[in-house]
Amino acid sequence: MQEEKLLQSWVTLSGIIKNSRITKGLQYNEAIIMNVIYNRYTEDGAGIVSIKEITAKTRMLKSLVNRTVNSLIKKGFVQRCESSGDKRVVYVKCVQDKMDTFLKVHSGSVKIANSIIEILGEEDTEAFIRIVEKIEKSGYSPA
Repeated sequence: MQEEKLLQSWVTLSGIIKNSRITKGLQYNEAIIMNVIYNRYTEDGAGIVSIKEITAKTRMLKSLVNRTVNSLIKKGFVQRCESSGDKRVVYVKCVQDKMDTFLKVHSGSVKIANSIIEILGEEDTEAFIRIVEKIEKSGYSPA
């Protein structure tokens, strides 16, 4: 019975996220990939990430990552950059001129996250984060 409650909670949360339009202004997958690139940008100031790393972090199919990156390139949010070593490795980086546009979308997502934190409280928010990280670190992937 616990698995049924978990599935129902999962469906409910998925509906809440989808209906919240957490990524207004970008397609959902575009916003997810931009978030990976933005996180790298906040770490190193360059935001250069390999397609392989984006695929691993998002758990999207490589073909979906490539299509989405191509869409972000057409919109001017990212650009491909050359690898100094292995030419088979493809990197992308954020385009500075579009960072303000992305940050507007991102700030909307942050507002939604803050609303959820208000509902959950700090303790439950930390527990939720730990649970998601535990699932991620387990390497779980449906067969």
